[in-house]
Amino acid sequence: MNPINVMLTPEEVGYVLRDCGSAALFASAGKLATLGEETATLKTVLSFDGPSFAECLEADPVPPVDVDAGQPSTIGYTSGTTGRPKGAVQSHRAVLRNCESTAAMHGRSEVDTVLTALPAPHVYGNVVINSTFLVGGTVVLMERFDAGAALELIEKHHATMFEGVPVMYSMLLAHPGLGTAGLSTVTRCTVGGQTIALSTIERWEKVSGARLIELWGMTELSGLGTTHWLDAAPCPGSIGVALPGTEIRVGDLTNPVQTAPPGTPGELLVRGDLVMLGYYGNDEATANTIDADGWLHTGDVAYADEAGHFFIVDRRKDMIITAGYNVYPAEIERVLAAHPAVAMVAVGPVPDEVKGETARAYVVRAEGVAATAEELIDYCRGNIAAYKVPRSVRFVTALPQTSTGKIMRRELARSTVEDFR
Repeated sequence: MNPINVMLTPEEVGYVLRDCGSAALFASAGKLATLGEETATLKTVLSFDGPSFAECLEADPVPPVDVDAGQPSTIGYTSGTTGRPKGAVQSHRAVLRNCESTAAMHGRSEVDTVLTALPAPHVYGNVVINSTFLVGGTVVLMERFDAGAALELIEKHHATMFEGVPVMYSMLLAHPGLGTAGLSTVTRCTVGGQTIALSTIERWEKVSGARLIELWGMTELSGLGTTHWLDAAPCPGSIGVALPGTEIRVGDLTNPVQTAPPGTPGELLVRGDLVMLGYYGNDEATANTIDADGWLHTGDVAYADEAGHFFIVDRRKDMIITAGYNVYPAEIERVLAAHPAVAMVAVGPVPDEVKGETARAYVVRAEGVAATAEELIDYCRGNIAAYKVPRSVRFVTALPQTSTGKIMRRELARSTVEDFR
């Protein structure tokens, strides 16, 4: 079963269908009408709106089948933030254990009502939904995220949890209706997908009165790899600790066999049952990602503290090298996100003849608050080392996002004031 996002273009859907050799496709009538020849090679195409699907629902239940828990369950396609998506083959055990562990660590129960706009085909969305169903809770799904609608739905359904990505919290905090929103039933929230500024966490926790639990995961793990136990002492800025039964360590950036000392950035490595079986039909990519000892190389730069909490620095591929110094966009984004004139921000590289690359900040202004590029750059100078300070700021109306809400840094370089609406 290979879930794909409804927001994909016909060409992107066709790529996934061909890559995993799909035999059948289930989709809405409206979506099928846009796919054209992309479905020509399939044996079966079923519309959710047609009589054939209704007949399937009314048919006698299929007898239970004995399945090895270690065998493939799902091919989950990566979000494609760094190129063509790859199909991560996930085992039955990995998918189920991720939901079980998430439910336990976040203290989910039958009394919870979760509101989310996370895409159901994405591993984060899947875990949010099914870990809640697993304990008998209720899920309220938004077809698309809208900050005003989310605030209304929290109050209407007495939601106990909201779960999303950083940009959703930024949009909620910037919404003019936040001050009168009924958030009293919310007891905790979760955030993952990308790094989030500490200032955003503090502002959301203050206005909602609920703890914002950070987590980290990836398609190659069927969902989460780390998060916090609900009853543990908060550790703001940390993605938490490893899920039960999962090994996580920080490998030295030049020699990953060695574990980096506490406080020293390195690559986050994961081993255990949650790790994918491999990339479907791509042995080379699998070998480049999972080493001979079973460690999955995540591509995320992180460090650990003495207590075993992990802290994400940034994606290794997003690192900007300026005059020989390593600059991580997420670090600059965290600083700028605390400025009152900044609603949302992303940082990307700009070629420089002398320094190789310099950092540029792409900023969505907060409503009713003005600031110039020079003022934002000066603000950075007071909070981070000189070599990390962005050399330019570009004001935009929105930031480019994937269908899961992640900021696509590779798209920033083509931005203008009118882009990404």
